[in-house]
Amino acid sequence: MHVSSAAVRLASILAALAPLTALAQTALPTIQVGAHRAAPATRSHAPAPGRSVHAPPQPPRASPIVAAIARPAPPAGPTPPPITASSEKFFTGQEVNALPFARPGDALEIVPGLVVTQHSGEGKANQYFLRGFNLDHGTDLALYLDGMPLNMRTHGHAQGYADSNFLIPELLSYVLARKGPYDAQDGDFSSAGSIYMQYNDRIDKGYFQLTGGSFAYARALAVAPYQDFAGGSTYGAVEAQYYNGPWERGDNMRRLNSVLRWSRGTQEDGASVTFMGYANKWYGTDQIPSRAVSAGLLSRWGTMDPTAGGATSRFSLSSRWSQIEGNHATRVEAYVVHSTLDLYSTYTYFLGHQDLGDQIRQFDYRTVVGLNAQHAIRWADVNGAPIETRVGFQGRYDDIRLGLQESVRRQLYDTLSNNAVGEGSIGLWTDTAVRWTPWLKTVTGARFDYYNAAVSSLQTLVDAPKLAASTGLSAFLLTGPFNQGVKNAALFSPKLSIIVGPFYKTEFYANYGEGFHSTDARGAVLQFSTAELADNDGFVQAASIPLLVKSRGAEIGARAKFIEGLDSSISLFWLNLESENQFVGDSGTTIFGRPSRRYGIELVNKYAPNAWIRFDGDVALVQARYRGVDVAQTLAWLDLMAPDALPYGTFLGNAPGNYLSNAIAVTAMGGLEMGETTGWFGALKYRYFGARALTEDGYFNSPATGTLNARVGYRWADGWRLQFDAFNVFNSRSDQITFAYGSLLPSDPLYAQCVAGVAPAQVCGVGVMDRHFKPLEPAAVRVTLAGPLNFEQPIARLPDFAEPFSRPSN
Repeated sequence: MHVSSAAVRLASILAALAPLTALAQTALPTIQVGAHRAAPATRSHAPAPGRSVHAPPQPPRASPIVAAIARPAPPAGPTPPPITASSEKFFTGQEVNALPFARPGDALEIVPGLVVTQHSGEGKANQYFLRGFNLDHGTDLALYLDGMPLNMRTHGHAQGYADSNFLIPELLSYVLARKGPYDAQDGDFSSAGSIYMQYNDRIDKGYFQLTGGSFAYARALAVAPYQDFAGGSTYGAVEAQYYNGPWERGDNMRRLNSVLRWSRGTQEDGASVTFMGYANKWYGTDQIPSRAVSAGLLSRWGTMDPTAGGATSRFSLSSRWSQIEGNHATRVEAYVVHSTLDLYSTYTYFLGHQDLGDQIRQFDYRTVVGLNAQHAIRWADVNGAPIETRVGFQGRYDDIRLGLQESVRRQLYDTLSNNAVGEGSIGLWTDTAVRWTPWLKTVTGARFDYYNAAVSSLQTLVDAPKLAASTGLSAFLLTGPFNQGVKNAALFSPKLSIIVGPFYKTEFYANYGEGFHSTDARGAVLQFSTAELADNDGFVQAASIPLLVKSRGAEIGARAKFIEGLDSSISLFWLNLESENQFVGDSGTTIFGRPSRRYGIELVNKYAPNAWIRFDGDVALVQARYRGVDVAQTLAWLDLMAPDALPYGTFLGNAPGNYLSNAIAVTAMGGLEMGETTGWFGALKYRYFGARALTEDGYFNSPATGTLNARVGYRWADGWRLQFDAFNVFNSRSDQITFAYGSLLPSDPLYAQCVAGVAPAQVCGVGVMDRHFKPLEPAAVRVTLAGPLNFEQPIARLPDFAEPFSRPSN
């Protein structure tokens, strides 16, 4: 193929620098920077029950053209893809399951710097924190499982809502984590990072797992293979779980989960079809006001609303086809997902409705169809330097029915919004990797994204809110017909990565990229507030927000292995977001958000001196700030500083400032794994995330949180395993999550004054500023018994429980 003269001249210049290659190796034969050691990494410290206790030898690394497009082949053991950034990490499923975690989403904390927590029951999507982002339920963190996006755009509860509660960690083949918007393949919601999860294509031996523990925790998992079915292999997995928790109003969480997969060939050259089904129902103890706990009105384990909670479901059918032919590799993935969510919450208690309370119902019913396709080709050499190009297409359409309603103990009485939304997008992306010399590689890429969203209102006069007008009569707040329309937007996002080395077992990386996140389509067409009337009894105008918000980021870093068994990396990054504007599903309106900037440093270490012990440690330091001046917050603060409002003190925590609320400045994780493939094993995991500002003026701050989890167990050679897990070992009384905002309780002196109309309106609109928190669950233990599952021999012989305590023979 034709190569531009500019490229030839550049190659000639680089070739002239060839003497430098005396310092550079063409590869790292004993280590693979960004991958795993050939010996220890292939010995699993925590194999899934039923898998061979002797891990197979690491297969030869896939050819560049295959590695550029294909995911690892589970039968041969997951193989890391080419690494293009110092912060990019790859973990096998065994590594993920080696450390103790309390809930499925917590397994993702193996990604350095990522904090996963919960504030509203065990069925609602987790809260995520990464690189100075309070990601809410996934706004700027893209999650994928088997090629299916988990993030839900224009969602009834939160933009980018990514529920990972249906994940079965034992089925994971690998987890690939990329941070920043540097890879052309990463699209919506990937500004902070992207996490790709892949289930195993094949299960060699069936197994079951039974777990019971503190606070009525119970879980049963069964995985059974069916080999040689329809020219491929099939396995099924079924999971059932119950959990009550330490709360006065127990979660009463009931979850059913299933996976059925057929596959043939490999990930690079084969096909698969997968069905997943999931349903969950629970009560949720939301965050509670600190002042009520301090006054003895509420215990740490109490709730302000015993009817809060919800129900959710997810059903999906996905398929993959991949093929290698010469210098070409193709991969096509298709999926259809149907999900539902009904969620009842009470965050401000009696702030908006002193008589009925502020419970809301958010609902989201949707069907998602999508297609991912990519083709890679190794198409030319420049002075012996291979050139590899990938071209990809990503298409998705969401058919959504969602809304926000007000309720009392789950009895609905009005509808703030009720919408039907059709949102479609296409993404075209490409990148080209050129290895100019043995020590210099570049990857240049770009993507183009187009979005179209059509919002229709289903709100009627019958269910519209009825508010008191200035005349003393009731007025209908029927804003739905005005808050509908069609919006479209497009963005172009360039990408660049430079990899230098290895020099003395060290590689250096420089990355730049532009990314984006989509916003709630309802906010893009919003014209009037859905919750208030103006002083003249008219509608209150509301500002719409752009459908797509751009981000720009850069990173420099290095990965090294100076000491045998020690894999270290350091990354320095910055990221600018054009706007923090967002549509708030809890209120049905938009909030103003200025541009923001985040920069920080991450240090990650993994040390495996031999096959039976491994240490992991990472720390991240981040500064996150708004840019510019918050005019709207300044005006609101001045209202609260008025002479009639000043004595109430509601101005505290409402002054304008530049802090991004809940942006964690310090995160750290330490892990220790010990044990061979049989015999005794153990693990420790310590997680820490520091104090952080909860309001933009920094007046309210959260406490720091640190927890230690532990595991000890024994593995028998015939596949049995007995395991004891302990969580929050030192019984920390810190918070899972903390917020600061205004709320109102009947016990507040301000409550009576607002009911009587004595307090100023701006004060009653804010309520009592306070810290609202959900405490860490107290120390808990769980016991797991796992063993082989074979339908041909359904009665398995129990293990020799005396073996762990017998002395080994000489």
